[in-house]
Amino acid sequence: MSSYIREPAVSGIFYPKTLNELNVNLQSLFSDSNFGPGKLPPSTSNERIYGMVCPHAGYMYSGAVAANGYYELSSSKFESAIIIGPNHYGLGSDVALMNKGSWKTPLGEINIDLELAQEIYQNCELVNIDELAHSRDHCIEVQLPFLQYIREKFEIVPIILVNQGKNTCIKLGNGIYESIKKRNLISIASSDLTHYESNSQAHEKDNLLISAILSLDIEKFYSVLLSFNVTACGYGAIATVMEISKMMGATEGKLLKYATSGDVAGDDKSVVGYSSILFV
Repeated sequence: MSSYIREPAVSGIFYPKTLNELNVNLQSLFSDSNFGPGKLPPSTSNERIYGMVCPHAGYMYSGAVAANGYYELSSSKFESAIIIGPNHYGLGSDVALMNKGSWKTPLGEINIDLELAQEIYQNCELVNIDELAHSRDHCIEVQLPFLQYIREKFEIVPIILVNQGKNTCIKLGNGIYESIKKRNLISIASSDLTHYESNSQAHEKDNLLISAILSLDIEKFYSVLLSFNVTACGYGAIATVMEISKMMGATEGKLLKYATSGDVAGDDKSVVGYSSILFV
């Protein structure tokens, strides 16, 4: 078995580089009462969470928004997390899966769920085994410290998408569902929303897209994306997790928090939108 370790690509850039600094940073994000949950995990909720949408910008911008979802997830006893995101660099395959090894963060190493990764590969012909695609991208990496903060033992299956078309994502969602339907897992879509528009435009467009996400309506979701040119980077990841969550039994999406980088940092001329959404 390969001992491949995926080293951090954006520690010290998107989030702190040392264990102590990262722990302090995560604690502050959960404690943030303006954009975060305002309290430290674990939550007291017993609600079944089938999927989540979380942002993936630098923690100073989107970390508090992301903390809302992870706070709610902190009471869940999931065995593994399937994390799906967009391929920002275009490296490697259209639908790229890592099926062995581990990912490293300042908080330690997280093993890949070998059995589950292999099942997904076998159940979905669109999926390719491809480590290169994951080598530089931040979209999965920035989710990991949050997961490590709320749960001591878990494994992951990382999937990164170049092809985010509707048909691809529905097929991928179905293939993943066939692999996980008898297991207690969480599926996470790593995506920011509108990019580099004014704060008012971002709020307007993202509210339309979020409405489609909350209804679990993939047709409406892609229609809004195209009609209003919503520049969500991980739209395919969101659609895939919507499909998985519906098949697992989710009946609705629940918006925990929405904010833009302008809301957080004050510059409202060119912002990026962030959401924390649960599928329950």
